[in-house]
Amino acid sequence: MTPYRAVRLVVRPTMQVVYRLEVAGAEHVPASGGVVVVANHLSALDPFVLGSAVPRDLCFMAKAELWRVRLVGRLVEALGGFPVDRGRGDRDAVERAVELTCTGRAVALFPQGRVRSEGVWHRGAARVALRTGAPIVPVRLFDTDRALAGRRLGLSRLRVAIGEPIPVASESPTVAVARALTARVREAVEALPDPAA
Repeated sequence: MTPYRAVRLVVRPTMQVVYRLEVAGAEHVPASGGVVVVANHLSALDPFVLGSAVPRDLCFMAKAELWRVRLVGRLVEALGGFPVDRGRGDRDAVERAVELTCTGRAVALFPQGRVRSEGVWHRGAARVALRTGAPIVPVRLFDTDRALAGRRLGLSRLRVAIGEPIPVASESPTVAVARALTARVREAVEALPDPAA
């Protein structure tokens, strides 16, 4: 059993019991083949919630700062993470994501970059999808920010909505093309309905 699956066996039941995690649309995630999973970013809890909701092992882009502590960096790597230097268009991280996607893995990205950023979404996920022709699965997380409000664990009910894959044709990821695809994905994520509604 991989470290990722071992942790998931613990984290998913915890999310279901403590936060009454509700997931809608898990059947939309392709069972195999390279795929890019894109989600909004509300809190530090998001990778754990996303990993619990998506029925595949995920490889996460994680902030490079986590590797400053060697033990933490190794743990993140064991769980499928790889570093990205946020805010500078890290080409190495994109190359790693492309490589993983080409080998049939599911790569997860938070295009907002930083938690609760209301600015422009970064184009990394679009660039990976365009270079590989992998579909993008839009995911919307609900209330994960409330679960960690005030740096204390709360008991908010967490919900995840997973949308149908967005097909992407392999082509050169020019700025204009990547920007247009990013806007389309953002719109798809933000349009996903709350499962509790």
